Amino acid sequence: MYHMVQIVDVTVHSPADPARVYRLAADSATWPDWSPVLRYEREKAGDAHGVGEVRVFHNRGRRNPTREEVVELTPNRRVGYVLLSGLAIRGYRASIDLAPDSGGTRIRWHSSFEPKVRGTGWLYRWVLQLVITQYSKGLAARAAH
Repeated sequence: MYHMVQIVDVTVHSPADPARVYRLAADSATWPDWSPVLRYEREKAGDAHGVGEVRVFHNRGRRNPTREEVVELTPNRRVGYVLLSGLAIRGYRASIDLAPDSGGTRIRWHSSFEPKVRGTGWLYRWVLQLVITQYSKGLAARAAH
């Protein structure tokens, strides 16, 4: 079956330094404080650094939670995760890349995926672009305060 890979790419700036932004992004338990996530549950702990953590997020406006696995943690530089379930997409992988920028941090949150149902890729891309923009702006603002 042919499915087109969809890309979502959002960049925002935070006046906070990369270490502060990273601490929030890497700690799943903080996500309800700065994103549309209402509730966080740890399904499985990760290694000593947090890689391998399986987290369940209950989000505003969604009946079904999303399950994700943290697959990469590079201190002060990157948080990477994959979607395990909760959306009708496959192969979802996202990275939150952090770089020093003008005394603060450039946050680039980007992801790729394929729709499970042909013809729905544009809709998921559009929705995820809006959602990831909300997450990115929330992360940037929370880190600054």
